[in-house]
Amino acid sequence: MTLTGHTVKAYEKDLEALTAMIVRLGGLVESHLQAALQAVAQRDLAHAHQIVRDDDRIDDLEREVGDAAVRLLALRQPLAHDLRITLAAIKIASDLERIGDLATNIAKRVRRLVDMPRISAISGLIHMGEEAQGQLHAAIDAYVRDDVEAASAVWHGDERVDEFYVSLFRELLTYMMEDARMITPCAHLLFIAKNLERVGDHCTNIAETIHYQVTGERMPELTRRAANHDDRG
Repeated sequence: MTLTGHTVKAYEKDLEALTAMIVRLGGLVESHLQAALQAVAQRDLAHAHQIVRDDDRIDDLEREVGDAAVRLLALRQPLAHDLRITLAAIKIASDLERIGDLATNIAKRVRRLVDMPRISAISGLIHMGEEAQGQLHAAIDAYVRDDVEAASAVWHGDERVDEFYVSLFRELLTYMMEDARMITPCAHLLFIAKNLERVGDHCTNIAETIHYQVTGERMPELTRRAANHDDRG
């Protein structure tokens, strides 16, 4: 196919539009997660219900990204870096949609917590949520800037989210062992913590996708991890 100047410009606009949709989806998911954590901290049931209803907006936008990417693949037949941009958009949109689902799951727990006793561990949960939010924001920023170093920092930063989860798990387990009345509220907080831990996992997925989009190669961290796994047998 011979590309005219007009065709090239139209092609570039398609790629830019696809990137802009991912950025918009990322911002929406980021706000969704922040709102869910605020609803938990404040035990705001009305706010939690609104968050659950808003999840459809994320799902719709994720589908729009997929449709736009498929159209671009069919009409423009992108190659090399342009192909990686298109495929990365599909993968990143999927991870963002899953983070939106996790935020919705967190909001759904609010109605269970409203009438239950407050637990001091909630502060640790909020700190874990702030860490997960920071990871998500950094991942979106790395995508906007095509920054592989920032993506690597997000990948490594998941360790902090995991550490929060382990610490919170131990604290809540202690509460449950000391007082059987705390089992149910602590279990709900554990579900929220697990959702946040999975948010961190999806952020690492996004970081890996960004690295591949920019370089066409796997992250060095993944290569080293695979090599270490092989050495252990």
